[in-house]
Amino acid sequence: MNTSIAAISACGVILAGCLTGQAPAADRVKIANGVLESTAPARNGVRSFKGIPFGQPPVGVLRWREPQPVKNWAGVRNADKFGPTCMQRLAPNNDYWMRGDGMSEDCLYLNVWTPAKTGNEKLPVFVYIFGGGFQNGDGSEPRYDGEAMARKGIVTVAINYRTNIFGFFAHPELTQESPHHASGNYGLLDQYAALKWVQENIAAFGGDPKRVTVGGESAGSMSVSLLVTSPLTKNMIAGAICESGSYVSNATLTPFADSEKSGAKLAEAVGAPNLAALRALSATQLQEAVQKAGIRLGLGVNVDGYFMTKQQSEVLEAADQAKIPLMAGSNSEESGARSVLGQAEPTPENFVAAIKRLYPNDADKVLKVYNPKTADEVLDAAMALASARFIALGTWKFTEMHAKTSGKPAYRYFYTRVRPKFLGTPGQPPPQNSVAARGAVHSAEIQYAMGNLDLDTRYPWDQDDRKVSQTMQGYFVNFIKTGNPNGAGLPKWPPYEAKTNYQRMNINAVSKAEPDTDRPAYLVLDSIPPSPNGGRGGR
Repeated sequence: MNTSIAAISACGVILAGCLTGQAPAADRVKIANGVLESTAPARNGVRSFKGIPFGQPPVGVLRWREPQPVKNWAGVRNADKFGPTCMQRLAPNNDYWMRGDGMSEDCLYLNVWTPAKTGNEKLPVFVYIFGGGFQNGDGSEPRYDGEAMARKGIVTVAINYRTNIFGFFAHPELTQESPHHASGNYGLLDQYAALKWVQENIAAFGGDPKRVTVGGESAGSMSVSLLVTSPLTKNMIAGAICESGSYVSNATLTPFADSEKSGAKLAEAVGAPNLAALRALSATQLQEAVQKAGIRLGLGVNVDGYFMTKQQSEVLEAADQAKIPLMAGSNSEESGARSVLGQAEPTPENFVAAIKRLYPNDADKVLKVYNPKTADEVLDAAMALASARFIALGTWKFTEMHAKTSGKPAYRYFYTRVRPKFLGTPGQPPPQNSVAARGAVHSAEIQYAMGNLDLDTRYPWDQDDRKVSQTMQGYFVNFIKTGNPNGAGLPKWPPYEAKTNYQRMNINAVSKAEPDTDRPAYLVLDSIPPSPNGGRGGR
């Protein structure tokens, strides 16, 4: 039978036999807005509460507004299933695997997995932010599932946030109506609202609001780096994990005036002369109009004067970021060799030609740090440079700057495990980054780090894959609990700093700390000013 509301207040999280010694038909938890109930059976001692609202539906006049507080509900709200996926267009061969309840603008929901037996345990909390280029993604994906982390004693949260035109659209009229005179960073304000929800409610699930670590991959990693440097969120987190991405070096924030101008051009391109006309379009009509226009103007993260008051590099240089431990790294094949070589054969001569094309004013500098002599060396050098130009350079730069100015340790990793050959499932195409991998492709580490190999049956995981997952998840768990990835049974991981010879953890079947051999090349690339044809590189 269901447990009473009085019992909820007494126990916080109601788990099997909290008061009566018998398993109730449902678990209930009382949060600020009302009572949640999950009838989903516990798995391995972990209870899940899904589809929890942390903001009002951002529809109608709330489209392109910061999330508004959730309205209280009477009675009991079911929390058995994931909320809707935020509006997005998925390209063929995408690597997304949504479990959300359809797709809708009404998508500001989060999910909690907890091992707590009461609301008084003060367990560490991990909030995971999905990636997808700020265009796609969803907190329901199996690779972000929080059960495996919860089994390690961590209250785990996976969130949604608005993407693409719905999450990152700036416009002069939006700025004018904003109480903060800002527009454009709505997806990031969703993340801010989710963190505020965690601060207010996570104790009811047995979590400690003072021990919240945020983590994410790709655009999720960029988001985490912004949460570390935003004046709104820097005091809400105790640790950060960045998997491939930041907003320094080869990725920077759009100046606000430029973002507004681009947004106005986008509105013209979709045939909407003003904000009222834009809001009058249905979500599907808006997506189709943007798609038909063939543009992505006005859809970048900007310096809005509210969520971000200056460029991320300026925040780090001024030591004005969150003073917290950091774990950050990238993969060996964030981007493939063809991104540098094109269709040319992998010869030293073609590599030199590619460098001269990409860096017409600085080719000599680059060729001193990337100087391959054989075809295999050319492929490795091109892969390393392509990875740097895409996202690895910025991840390194953020790590190094934070280590220098935060006063807290930073731990840098290099993920090198090559994922098994994609098997797929009937009717499901292989993801874009699954073919002919030379190294660890972009996003390949997520299932390993979160302990979720068994939830992804598209790959024939072997014993070495499970060993890698055990190691990487072990580092994540230790870091979330203590701010230090080191622990029993794991190779020692020194902080990333000069006195340790800038060692990073190479994560593979045999993981080991080693000097960062990419750092000399990154120092050169970071010294080259951006240029229209690529310069340092871009996202």
